[in-house]
Amino acid sequence: MKWNTVLFDFDGTVFDTVEGITKSVQYALKKHGIEAETEALRCFAGPPLVDMFMEKYGGVQAQAEQMVVDFRERYVPVGVYESRPFPGIGDFLKKLKDAGLQIAVATSKPQPMAELLLERSELRKHFDVVVGSHPTLNNDRKAEIIRKTLEECRKLLPEGKKLEAVMIGDTKYDALGAAECGIPCIGVCWGYAAPGEMEQAGAISMAGTVQDLLQILLQTAPG
Repeated sequence: MKWNTVLFDFDGTVFDTVEGITKSVQYALKKHGIEAETEALRCFAGPPLVDMFMEKYGGVQAQAEQMVVDFRERYVPVGVYESRPFPGIGDFLKKLKDAGLQIAVATSKPQPMAELLLERSELRKHFDVVVGSHPTLNNDRKAEIIRKTLEECRKLLPEGKKLEAVMIGDTKYDALGAAECGIPCIGVCWGYAAPGEMEQAGAISMAGTVQDLLQILLQTAPG
């Protein structure tokens, strides 16, 4: 398979955002009388927050949505900046572009926040398309986000050229969302998934390092 388009998850794949997310989840939980260590909250980095609050702490959707509002009280002014690109990501993205690949972000993170962090880190210039979730409640299903991203990427291809895409992510949500959209997923080992999670969810391969991922993608780049 020669992929011409690569979709990237954001949290845990392009950016290390776990510090700001876990501290802000901890803040939200405290407002609801729940104490939790940040290490136990790493699973919140990446997936839709409403889903994760319901999965981990039960309750009805309205309560989970209020927890997201509480999360944002800390995350928007403070937590969003407690993050950084993973080492080597900038050079890696440049090499993909130089190889002729179209690259995009497909993230459950609210789109304005993803755009902000990419601009601040001077990475936005590498991406042809950035698609995120709704600005106020990031509860869009990952498959819906991937589908929207594929639609935008397809518009940028020359007329008559078929879109051949692959998803790069770090959690089961990326692999399952990609499968629902009919594209393969490659997992990265530097993210936030539990051991074996990506393989069980259907990832076709795992990249241990950024260099490993570069080799996998360049082997399939259009020549």
